[in-house]
Amino acid sequence: MLKEVANTVRGLSADIVEKANSGHPGMPIGCADIGALLFGEVMNLDASKSDWANRDRFVLSAGHGSAFLYSFLHLSGYDISLDDLKEFRQLNSKTPGHPEYGETDGVETTTGPLGQGFSNAVGMALAEKMLAEKYNTEEQQIVDHYTYTIMGDGCMMEGISSEAASLAGHLGLDKLIAIYDDNSISIAGNTNLAFTESVADRFKAYGWQVIENIDGHNINKVRDAINQAKSDKERPTLILAKTHIALGAPTKQDTEAAHGAPLGEEEIKGLKEKFDLPVDKKFYIPDSVKEFFRSRAAQMQEVRLEWEKDFAEWAAANPELKLEWDQAMSQELPADLKEELMSLDIKAPVATRKSAGAVLSKAFELVPYLVGGSADLAPSTKTYQAEYGEIQKDSYAGRNFRFGVREHAMGAITNGIALHQGFRPFAATFLVFSDYMRPAIRLAALMKLPVVYVFTHDSIFVGEDGPTHQPIEHVEALRIIPGLKVLRPADEEEAKAAWIEALETKDQPTALILTRQNLPHLDKSAGIANFKNGGYFITDNKEDADVLIMASGSEVSLAVESAKLLKENNIKTAVMSVPERRKLEEYLADKDLADYKLKVALEAGVTTGWYKLIGSNGLAIGLDRFGISGKGEEVGAALGFTPEKVAARIETALN
Repeated sequence: MLKEVANTVRGLSADIVEKANSGHPGMPIGCADIGALLFGEVMNLDASKSDWANRDRFVLSAGHGSAFLYSFLHLSGYDISLDDLKEFRQLNSKTPGHPEYGETDGVETTTGPLGQGFSNAVGMALAEKMLAEKYNTEEQQIVDHYTYTIMGDGCMMEGISSEAASLAGHLGLDKLIAIYDDNSISIAGNTNLAFTESVADRFKAYGWQVIENIDGHNINKVRDAINQAKSDKERPTLILAKTHIALGAPTKQDTEAAHGAPLGEEEIKGLKEKFDLPVDKKFYIPDSVKEFFRSRAAQMQEVRLEWEKDFAEWAAANPELKLEWDQAMSQELPADLKEELMSLDIKAPVATRKSAGAVLSKAFELVPYLVGGSADLAPSTKTYQAEYGEIQKDSYAGRNFRFGVREHAMGAITNGIALHQGFRPFAATFLVFSDYMRPAIRLAALMKLPVVYVFTHDSIFVGEDGPTHQPIEHVEALRIIPGLKVLRPADEEEAKAAWIEALETKDQPTALILTRQNLPHLDKSAGIANFKNGGYFITDNKEDADVLIMASGSEVSLAVESAKLLKENNIKTAVMSVPERRKLEEYLADKDLADYKLKVALEAGVTTGWYKLIGSNGLAIGLDRFGISGKGEEVGAALGFTPEKVAARIETALN
């Protein structure tokens, strides 16, 4: 029966891509036997409740093979109709070119950029371990599921996969099972053009169980391999499944021609003849396959309902754990969170990395599902919470991650944790290294995941580490990612407000941009209530001023000092703190600022994005060049960031 399912999916996938005249038929056809086993026998999934907490997770890391996933989701009873399959890759369809989380029922994560899905799967498997440690009791194992992922050659070549696999091996994520579609073909030709390493030896070195030379078209062999994977309680497993891309296609099997283009009618005819499928029927699904999946769906529903009985017994026996479970799954925040965090006594002057670290410590106390870690920079980012323990192999009760120097994997793994649900993750590193994790940040924004990024050492005032470590373009680069909230607080009070806003934001990721150097407390004429608007006046002379200085982060205090010098020369200057520029732009869209003689933007970074606020005639004081090595204050002075130099530039512009 599973073989019939696999052959049905081969014909279905070929027709899906052919009708769209676009897509990747080779992988779905080549991996159909693996999919038939996973969806038809191995995985616990209930399409009638696709968000069932204890479901197995399946991630198609090789997301270009999306016709594979859509075919099996349709057969399994998810909300994907045959008409939806016929709309593959069309505008506003449920079956987009690559799987998109939130757009298609049953899709666990957005994949396509190779290696991201595999790394998400590592995060999901890690979340399962942590939830099991926290909530399971001797009587009820309410968290007990596997994470499966299918990877292609491209996933294996991407560096992010190496980072994530290394950490997964270190952590002993034994309920992670990765299947490598080892077909030796990529878009440019045979993989031996650029990829001749021993993948098996690499993963063995990472601490994985590696099962080699499995015939990916032999369902019994794949089943045996999965059973062997489950028997290892110490390590994640990689199954090297040898497959033929576009198996059965008369002339395109084992060729790059089958990777990323429709097979063509004659080729599909030959493929269908080989697998005894009716050549005159498109999108053909035999009644026997439909009945098989109806029976499978009923079976899976029974498994889920049995789990729900166990869960109800567990909840009755463990009311405190049940309360924590509900809060974590709904991301419910304490009613007094804002009051508790804003009332923290933090002495200034202080670096915002330190003040934000103090806020995080209190947030850990108040929000038990808050977890996170840094890329080997915990002492510098001030994010490690020692009293809450850390996650290590066979010890998953802690709340601190040690990601190692693996920024890209850190970003994707925290995405996986957020996708799994049950935790609110953050990731921390230096701002300049946000480049290393940008693709994962972009996908978090695309998926609207509430991951928090703590980026410290945010400007040239880093100092002695020099231009390689001094971010210039990075805040701007983050601001232009659609859907990413970017907050750059100016003092310890704004750091509190920034963390509150990050935690209250549940439908998008947030980046906190924090200083290494100390900043003074800012006296705010109207208080901090308008922080939520993205920007607000620090000074109270906003109506009758000649000059408006808009600044973010450490440059707000510089703006205040510059305004004092300008006042001595009879130039009235108002100062606005802009912790979230894009939000301020939206807030001001239907409002008029006073008619200032000059609007000034002040930020120790590229000036590109500020002209929307200050206008084409405004003055942008920034840094459109790389920094230099030296003590932070001396670097700032050399590059023009002193009150005297800022005031002088403003006076010159006015004249």
